[in-house]
Amino acid sequence: MAYPNHTVEKIGGTSMSRLDELSETLFVSKGTADDPYHRIFVVSAFGGITNKLLEHKKTGAPGVYALFSNDDNDHSWLGALTHVADAMTEAHNAVLSESADRSLAEDFVRDRIEGARSVLFDLRRLCSYGHFRLSAHMQIVRELLSGLGEAHSAFVTSLLLQRKGLNARFVDLSGWRDETECTLDQRIAGALEGVDLSCELPIVTGYAQCSEGLMREYDRGYSEVTFSAIAAHTGASEAIIHKEFHLSSADPGLVGNVVRKLGHTNYDVADQLSNMGMEAIHPNAAKTLRQADIPLRVTNAFDPGDPGTLIDDTPTEAPAVEIITGLNVVALELFEQDMVGVKGYDANVLEALRRHNVRIVSKSSNANTITHYVEAPLKAVRRVVTDLEQQYPSADISVRSMAIVAAIGRDLSGLRAFSRGLVGLEEAGIPVIAAQQTPRNVDIQFAVARSDADEAINVLHRTLVGTPTEMEALDKAA
Repeated sequence: MAYPNHTVEKIGGTSMSRLDELSETLFVSKGTADDPYHRIFVVSAFGGITNKLLEHKKTGAPGVYALFSNDDNDHSWLGALTHVADAMTEAHNAVLSESADRSLAEDFVRDRIEGARSVLFDLRRLCSYGHFRLSAHMQIVRELLSGLGEAHSAFVTSLLLQRKGLNARFVDLSGWRDETECTLDQRIAGALEGVDLSCELPIVTGYAQCSEGLMREYDRGYSEVTFSAIAAHTGASEAIIHKEFHLSSADPGLVGNVVRKLGHTNYDVADQLSNMGMEAIHPNAAKTLRQADIPLRVTNAFDPGDPGTLIDDTPTEAPAVEIITGLNVVALELFEQDMVGVKGYDANVLEALRRHNVRIVSKSSNANTITHYVEAPLKAVRRVVTDLEQQYPSADISVRSMAIVAAIGRDLSGLRAFSRGLVGLEEAGIPVIAAQQTPRNVDIQFAVARSDADEAINVLHRTLVGTPTEMEALDKAA
């Protein structure tokens, strides 16, 4: 396959659920010089499907995977798998209008769902013998199930685009019924072999089966890792993520229409956003693109005429706070009077957090206190506390729910954003529990009560980003 000047583009699950709208704008009428080709599309599953296959990303409600792993012979996972098939059918019937296409999609769903059902039955039967343990195979089960959603959406997308006159090609990286063992790069190379981008539009699954094990390494971030790997492998001129919103200076749902599109930022800001739970792109995917010197563009899939926000390594022309965002966290504080001058306390806390798979958002320490701000259920944090109480019986260990509100920008030097932010919050009557700014001047974090988080975002946006009039004046001056 010869790779001409092309882009690799990804569509998220929420946007995929409005595929019928995208087919007329993003796919058909938008391309390089009005040419719909010279693009590779990587698609996520239709909205909600992966939640039903694995578990709900936000609520934790069990899907097929969670029910199968906890099955006590009630076989509730079978009903859940049937619900997945029904949800898939509902999703493709909403975007496919031709009965022939619906029939093909229905056959595809039946083949994949029944195939998965047979595999899971056989696995449970095998593990009924004492020599085999189901727990040893659960990661493979998670990989198998996660690939069903992306394969379905990619197949349906190719059907829809073919019906609209495009030469769309379904490219399945999920390894379905494939007995070969290969790396991610080999999987991509084999699947794209023979594809002619000048006259074909590859629609690629966001999940790729490979020896690295994407779910094991990246869990639900695997589609962006696949997307970035394809961009790097093919030498794309640009990688594009189509979301259902613009990357803006704050959440418009909280702040209103005073927000503005970022337009241009860098990978450093993208990393800070990821740390705050507002992923423009998975950090490992960003690393792949950055190392391959491929710029990333984040666009609003439903605003096709807007170029979106470009993310690269270009430094900013002038210091500025670019975005305000917040995240609910749990503050885990260990106070030990005898900590002064003794090594190892921090390492032991980190090890306990790692052991219980608790993600650290931020941390601070002084002579006798270490505080970690973590994103995790309270149940997981309490397990960490139990471990630490056994190691440090004389320590005072406390847990507190709060929120971190962050001001982020490529360069915050000389803005006095830290002091201005504190003053703004104080004048608004919002108590600041803690605050910190690192010497790199890319982010400032304010810890506040969860009940104050939304208002704190509004106050900091007004104080540090500005009103529409102020922002317009700054744009003209630039």
